[in-house]
Amino acid sequence: MPTRDFSGRDIVKVLSKFDYRPVSREGSHVRLRYDVPETDEVRLVSVPLHDRIREGTLRNIADQCGANDFGEWYRWIDEYR
Repeated sequence: MPTRDFSGRDIVKVLSKFDYRPVSREGSHVRLRYDVPETDEVRLVSVPLHDRIREGTLRNIADQCGANDFGEWYRWIDEYR
């Protein structure tokens, strides 16, 4: 499915546009927090700051974001990058 490469910085940039806030950094990973407005749910997302993120890692990040459809999430990242 993925046809474009995303870097960790691409992912962090897009998520930050949608109220994900960096809360910590450990080594090459940034941890972002998102407070879901409709509920008391908090999503913590860990993003490696690599130049190219593999598809499996992208799927893991999408899961952490609460995405139901990886393809849609992937296109969303690509659109707002």
